[in-house]
Amino acid sequence: MKLFDGGRAPNPRRVRVFLAEKGIEVPLVPVDMGALEHKQQPVSSRNPLQRLPVLELDDGTIITESVAICRYFEEMHPEPALFGKGALGKAKVEMWQRRMEFNLFGCVAAAFRHIHPAMKEWEIPQIPEWGEANKPKAVEFLKLLDGELAQREFAAGDAYSIADITGLVAIDFMKPARIRVPEECTNVLRWHKAISSRPSAAA
Repeated sequence: MKLFDGGRAPNPRRVRVFLAEKGIEVPLVPVDMGALEHKQQPVSSRNPLQRLPVLELDDGTIITESVAICRYFEEMHPEPALFGKGALGKAKVEMWQRRMEFNLFGCVAAAFRHIHPAMKEWEIPQIPEWGEANKPKAVEFLKLLDGELAQREFAAGDAYSIADITGLVAIDFMKPARIRVPEECTNVLRWHKAISSRPSAAA
């Protein structure tokens, strides 16, 4: 088994944080995305979309998409449960994972990919207006999330989950996307500080 990893890029980091929380070690194959190595044969032959991360199992089976990779490891190593427990717990984690993905992670990624000069050769066409339009969307979601986090410790309930991992990576990615967490979002700031202090956040 080996994991083709993209370093500081958000999706590869999501998987590394997940694995660290599980205490799972997987051999990493570093891929320099800055040098466009993800578009070269070792990655493109395994993932025609030329995106990372890519997990290759011992029998050669390929799994792509960060959350799909995390789900595989959740099934193989159920504890600690990072996709929730029981019907209700799993549904809540799925709900908040998707909310984080679509309303925060996706908006931050769109802002970065369509505005940052370094992405000009990657995001074709690069539409700065679309990038700017996504900034307030991310901020509005953070305000909603702030109200939710006034009632609980973690994104989906009382236990850390994949939803927190997606939120952590998204908020950290806000810096290069030039978006700030509003100062009045004190619950978001408290939550982000807490999950950033977990050893897995450094993965």
